[in-house]
Amino acid sequence: MSMNKAVKLWFVNVISFALFSLLTLTGLINWLFIPRGGGNEGGFAVHLRHFLREVHEWTALMFIVMILIHLALHWTHIKSNLQKYGIIK
Repeated sequence: MSMNKAVKLWFVNVISFALFSLLTLTGLINWLFIPRGGGNEGGFAVHLRHFLREVHEWTALMFIVMILIHLALHWTHIKSNLQKYGIIK
């Protein structure tokens, strides 16, 4: 593996970990700490819930992109293993 590819993989892994951590944090805060409902009064908790949900959704999209980049960088290894086990030719 070239140094350039190793650096790319390291950055993708670090960014993926940061995104996964943010996904976990926003999901747990929304699920465990912010009360559901709230009706039409639109209090701070309701606005925070909507904000965290939006952050969670965009972070999930970026995480999926990072996973696809990660798979693309490892594609030669994946392909060789699939050929080794006879899954593809």
